[in-house]
Amino acid sequence: MTQPIDIISRALKDIGALEAGENPTPEAAQDAFDMLNDIVDQWSNEDQMVFYKNEIVFPITAGQTQYTIGPGGQIGAVVTGYISGTTLTITGITSGAVSTGQTLSGTGITAGTTITQMLTGAGNNVNEAGTYTVNISQTAGTSGSPITINLYYQRPLTINSAFVRINTNSNGMPVLNGGLDYPVAILNVEDYEMIGLKTLNGPWPKALYYQPAETLGNIYVWPNPAQGEMHIFADNIFSRFTTLYDSIILPQGYSMALRWCLAERLLPMYGKVNQVSNALIQGYAAQAKSTLKRTNMRPVQAARFADALLSSRQKDAGWILSGGFFR
Repeated sequence: MTQPIDIISRALKDIGALEAGENPTPEAAQDAFDMLNDIVDQWSNEDQMVFYKNEIVFPITAGQTQYTIGPGGQIGAVVTGYISGTTLTITGITSGAVSTGQTLSGTGITAGTTITQMLTGAGNNVNEAGTYTVNISQTAGTSGSPITINLYYQRPLTINSAFVRINTNSNGMPVLNGGLDYPVAILNVEDYEMIGLKTLNGPWPKALYYQPAETLGNIYVWPNPAQGEMHIFADNIFSRFTTLYDSIILPQGYSMALRWCLAERLLPMYGKVNQVSNALIQGYAAQAKSTLKRTNMRPVQAARFADALLSSRQKDAGWILSGGFFR
């Protein structure tokens, strides 16, 4: 566990702006802190710097083809529960579904609190009461006086893949073993525009189009669904640090990469022109990032039906994936 001020102090020492044992001035620390958050924002846009994908889960509302995602959006959950230390106990679910990666808001909850792990809340369903781990230790509510907690997902930059989970078949009969998962095609705007009847009724979504927008993302599904539980996979967005003294936990190698990348960005600010030391710092920064990218590199995707086939209105032989022939 480290703090942003630790990364900043080491970066300033690396470029010779601080001597051993010195601390940065408040003004220098703030300038470097702003730059550190800019680096974190940029890394969210670099595919191989992102170390995991969020699984965004939400129940389909029959007859609804558009959903919003982000702070204040429709995709999320409202629950009752309490937090003690880093354990979130959910005693009841009013609406939506609970999953890792969600941000919490409510009376007494520290800003930036997110669910990082399922404990007893893990099970066959995503909307189960139980315990979860959060990233910030705190106290909010009690077992005798639980509070209302709103859970929401950050607006994704892009959506990589999706599937829909169905607990009944097309005849309304129950499916054994917790339901079946069907792939959902991810369409670009041009492909979505080609769908002539966007309100066509269907048993569950076969295709999805995502419009990131500025504040809230818009998710459009097709055809007009009657049922289902959507599971969408999107690259995690790095959270900006709130203060210089946040206690942060980073995966292996990220603290070093932030240190050297920050040092590289601070060189012009402090007028450092020594070509030898500058080249050394730039080399360390590039090596640190390339090491992380090798670790995060994705395996080659297994062969699957093309998205154009999954979203086609033609009869196809995709029964292995879709469970039958659909118009």
